Amino acid sequence: MDVSLDPEQRETQALLEVMGDLGGKRVLEIGCGDGRMTMRYAANAAQVICIDPDVDQINQAISITPPSLQDRVSFLADHLEGYAAKWQRTSLEEGFDWLIFAWSL
Repeated sequence: MDVSLDPEQRETQALLEVMGDLGGKRVLEIGCGDGRMTMRYAANAAQVICIDPDVDQINQAISITPPSLQDRVSFLADHLEGYAAKWQRTSLEEGFDWLIFAWSL
């Protein structure tokens, strides 16, 4: 059976309504999985860093990332704690405008 998640795009609409204009904004997506949500909003953001502890999911997300997003989206196989410890002196100091925890709890 082929199941389409969010065929009416309600999840995407709700996300974009809350986040508003992402132009010039930095986003940290925690629990990105295979990137299905990422691909819906990333074109509007300046930079998106996506983390998920599942290496297979991260590899799938990388494989479906269109060339137009590859310069602004980074996928990392890590837990939030691991990411924070490793990147504390770089991207975390710069801060993020939005944190997304879609399907991660």
